[in-house]
Amino acid sequence: MSLKDKVLFITGASRGIGLAIALRAAKDGGCIAVAAKTDTPHPKLPGTIHTAAEEIRRAGGKALPLVCDIRNEEAIKAAIQKTVDTFGGIDIVVNNASAISLTDTQDTPIKKFNLMFEINSRGTWLVTKHAIPHLIESGRKNRNPHILNLSPPLLLKENWFKNHVAYSMAKYNMSLCVLVFQYLV
Repeated sequence: MSLKDKVLFITGASRGIGLAIALRAAKDGGCIAVAAKTDTPHPKLPGTIHTAAEEIRRAGGKALPLVCDIRNEEAIKAAIQKTVDTFGGIDIVVNNASAISLTDTQDTPIKKFNLMFEINSRGTWLVTKHAIPHLIESGRKNRNPHILNLSPPLLLKENWFKNHVAYSMAKYNMSLCVLVFQYLV
């Protein structure tokens, strides 16, 4: 399937796998909304929404850098609307933004636990909720709308929980969103 002229709204697209997905879509000539928090360089992490947008354009796509903290519903609504105003709709939502804890055990501080759920679970739900009307419209236009959540399969195996209980719980909520929202698009 070609992504030429498809409009992708990708959370966490300023670096990592979100940027990799954006660059792949750009090679086909896709239109990518780079929705992420990083507007200015971070001292420990590479990439900003602006550097990602430059890379996307160099790869052949169109890019819209958007400052968007997916913990903030108003920021999500504004970013989605800006995407629709700029590109004419949304065909694909990629819920990639993620909060992780490398020291996730039963001793996970509540602040880290809350962050993982605010971004992974709540953020995914909010982005999807506000994108659904645009995805439905994409379907009406026979543009083959999709939602991609970067989350695990719903398998209750020990290896998913053994060393990262809180993170796995938050990511499983993303997987549950797939089950819920598939009936709406």
